[in-house]
Amino acid sequence: MSELRYDGRVAVVTGAGHGLGRQHALELAARGAKVVVNDLGGDRSGVGASAGPAQDVVEEIVKNGGEAVADAGNVATPEGASGLIKTAVDAFGKVDVVINNAGILRDKSFKNMSVDEFDAVIAVHLRGSFLVSSAAWSHLREQGYGRIVNTSSPAGLFGNFGQANYATAKMGLVGFTKTLAHEGAKYNIKANAIAPVAWTRMTEDLLPADFAEKVGVDQVTPLVAYLAHEENPDSGQVYTVGGGRIAKIFVAEGPGYGQQETLTVEAVRDNWAAINSADPLTVFANVGEQMGPMIQLLTS
Repeated sequence: MSELRYDGRVAVVTGAGHGLGRQHALELAARGAKVVVNDLGGDRSGVGASAGPAQDVVEEIVKNGGEAVADAGNVATPEGASGLIKTAVDAFGKVDVVINNAGILRDKSFKNMSVDEFDAVIAVHLRGSFLVSSAAWSHLREQGYGRIVNTSSPAGLFGNFGQANYATAKMGLVGFTKTLAHEGAKYNIKANAIAPVAWTRMTEDLLPADFAEKVGVDQVTPLVAYLAHEENPDSGQVYTVGGGRIAKIFVAEGPGYGQQETLTVEAVRDNWAAINSADPLTVFANVGEQMGPMIQLLTS
């Protein structure tokens, strides 16, 4: 089987100074991509800044024979995001791949979470992914090619105690990804998301210490690299990945209950079992398809 290569491709990886992002950058560079390594260089709560982490990864890539440049801009700001894409274009002439991986944690139970703690996490994960993708979008459209990989989380898909801010941002990225897939289809821009489980400085307090090797970042990057490759045929999908396992996450709808007469509270109560039924499940490709059963009911 032939090796998947990225020769001639330019990849931007955010949050690439540590953990998952670092591994993504190293893997793509080892397979021929020219990489822009972005990392603000703060701690996992987003405090502080340093050019060191991004530059360290660049030096490692170059030492191994690859090509890379560092960027220490803040992707949660329009200036930082646009500057990141400008760095890619100035250094390598274009951008082909965007991997939105930057993130911070400010975990608190909901009753103790401040507005600032909520907004700060949304700003990096969700707003940052929007800003970087937005800055790259015109380049991807004009060249008729692009791959975007966003980083969601099981916490966003299923919720997690103490992470109302993080979960909100991560589920927001699912809708963001699916919308980019629809809007990018005409231009051969594919967007997908991962919901990883990996031992990093972001998760070291959440996962048992003996899981460090079992759920290493090297078990996540192969999926990211494939989604970033030109051979990947899928778009608008979400995949959970970790510990050697990958599975597609489906947003699905049950058969439900409907009546042509105006619903009442009592009708909802009396048909609650049917409303909550999960057999069979239907996966819709877009909003139009999802509205189909309602339209059929209204016009029958």
